[in-house]
Amino acid sequence: MIDNNQTIGPLYQKVKDHVVNKIAAGELLANARVPSENELVELLGVSRMTANRALKELAAEGLVTRIAGVGTFVAAPRTNGHLLEVRNIAEEVRERGHNYSNRVVSHRSVAVTPSIVAAMELAEGVAEVYHSLIVHLEDGRRLQVEERLVNAEVAPDYIDIDLDETTPAAYLLAKLPLHKVEHTVRAAMPSASIKKFLQMADNVPCLILDRRTWSSGTLVSVAHLYHCSQSFSLTETLQKDG
Repeated sequence: MIDNNQTIGPLYQKVKDHVVNKIAAGELLANARVPSENELVELLGVSRMTANRALKELAAEGLVTRIAGVGTFVAAPRTNGHLLEVRNIAEEVRERGHNYSNRVVSHRSVAVTPSIVAAMELAEGVAEVYHSLIVHLEDGRRLQVEERLVNAEVAPDYIDIDLDETTPAAYLLAKLPLHKVEHTVRAAMPSASIKKFLQMADNVPCLILDRRTWSSGTLVSVAHLYHCSQSFSLTETLQKDG
């Protein structure tokens, strides 16, 4: 308990220090639940207003994430992604000085459906496309789930690539010149499988980058890139000459 007669400085700072010290000591890991206001009141002998201010300031500083009706959680280190540029995720991770690895969930040919025909702008008579589902990791931490459809007629060798050795983006960038890219960013609650792949807490939304790429006027690939909104942000800087 905090001794009000012995502390120097505002009590809310002492509460903040208590939480920060727990994080620094590894007692509260990324995405772990932080004691609630009521728990901090009981543990540290402060008012609820003091505990509330401390958690609000920690959230404003990016150390914790507060989800209404759910609780407060330790914020995971935020990773910045590129919005306008198409890059190989393995290369991005290594440029940050970290280790890249992945888990290939699926890499196979699938029969087309009306929704795939519409999404891929497929010509009449095309019977199959290639589908990949990959979990990308940075230093062993779940960074991104990539779900991708590839036009089998444009990139027939895609199904033969070793995704333990390369990534879909690396292959496509090397194989086909990209002449058009379309990006859409959206937030949505994850499906049960995406939530499991990213090891996300309940009631946390995904940040999803939908990417379509064309080569020589033909749609080559449609990708949905899922990220935990607590640990990922998209940033792009545009500079106008003159």
